[in-house]
Parts: sequence; structure tokens; C-alpha cells
Amino acid sequence: EIYMGDWSSDVCSSDLSARHFDPRPGDLSMGAQQNDHLEQLGVQRYALRSTTVPEGITPNEVALMDWATLKRQVAACTRCGLQTTRTQTVFGVGDENAEWLVIGEAPGADEDAQGEPFVGRAGQLLNNMLKGIGLERSQVYIANILKCRPPNNREPRPEEAAHCTPYLERQVALIKPRIILAVGRIAAQNLLQTDTPIGRMRGRVYHFGPGSIPVVVYMEIGRASCRERV
Repeated sequence: EIYMGDWSSDVCSSDLSARHFDPRPGDLSMGAQQNDHLEQLGVQRYALRSTTVPEGITPNEVALMDWATLKRQVAACTRCGLQTTRTQTVFGVGDENAEWLVIGEAPGADEDAQGEPFVGRAGQLLNNMLKGIGLERSQVYIANILKCRPPNNREPRPEEAAHCTPYLERQVALIKPRIILAVGRIAAQNLLQTDTPIGRMRGRVYHFGPGSIPVVVYMEIGRASCRERV
């Protein structure tokens, strides 16, 4: 299950003159009569209260998730604030054992509506590109740097990409692709942690992660990016 919270102690609100009782572990099982007696004396007890901490998941915990748990965690994610404007998260789609992993920038309007990356015009262009190298869409896995659509299709902010990075890294680890195709400047620069212009990245092979997976950089699909602009 998704870990979303923690246990923390909380002092009951009281007048500064009230006495507080910090119970030892054995005192937590006090009966109702004992509690009533303490209340009559003006003694208040510390209580354990469950709190919800959406950002409580650590990268190390994400790195241990299976597909089902990872999908649930992404769907419930509130780390960067884009949950306030998204319709839904866009996790990824395709063959989870694919040899080819395609990584784009971020969901656009169509992706946000359908919950799938690279649909609409961008999807048609990607499908044609894949056919050009002898692949069908169903043979690859497709994901994005961001799991949520940025408002008005603006470029992803560095902190937003950083929050999504553990999710993408876990997807890569689960898929174990033989090659990664980074589509567009923002996808390539975020994946490879570089500010090298995309024109200088073309024609070169990079490597990603502990497995040194080869990364090929592809120019943007369409006019300016792999996102549908509306």
C-alpha cells in the first residue's frame, strides 16, 4: 500500500497553568476510570495522532515499488502542486518489458484528457516515426518527464521534473529497456541532466542510469515540442 503518513505526538491545547502528563508506554492502556480521575485533577495527556503527509514518500521507497504500487502512488501524487490543474496523471503506456523506451516532455491537452502519453497529433507523428524504424506503438513503452500537464502547456519547471524523477527512474528499472529514445530538448536535457543544446546532442549516444542504457536524442515531434499546444 502507499505510505502517505506518519505518527506524531500532539499536545492537547490547554491553559498554560494546566499540568501535563507524558505517559510511558505502559500508561497508554489506562482504563476509562483512570482517565476520568486524571481529567478531574486537571491533568491532560499527550495523544498520538495520525497525520497525512503526501510528500512522505522517499526516493528509496519509490525504488522498491512494483508496477501496481507505483501507478497508485503517481495517481495520488501532490508533490509539485500540478494536481490542482491536472485532469488526471499520465503514467505511461505500452509493453512493460519493451526493449525500446520512449520518453517525452510532459502531457498536453489530449494526454491530460485521455490519461495516455503521445495521443492526438503528437501521437500520430510518433506512431509514424516508430513505423519508420520498424516498430509498432504496442512494442515500445512510452512515458514522460512529467506525469501531469503544466498549465497552458508551459515548459516543465526544474522542481516539477525533480519531483517526478524517482517515478521515471523506477519505470526504467522495471522495464529494463535496451535503448531509450529521448524525444525533444526538454526530455533529453532533463533525462541526461545537461543544458547542452539539442542540436549538439543529435547523432551522439549517451547513457542513462546504473545500467548505462544507451540514450538516443530525437528532435521534437511536430513544430516545437512533443506536446499538443492549444
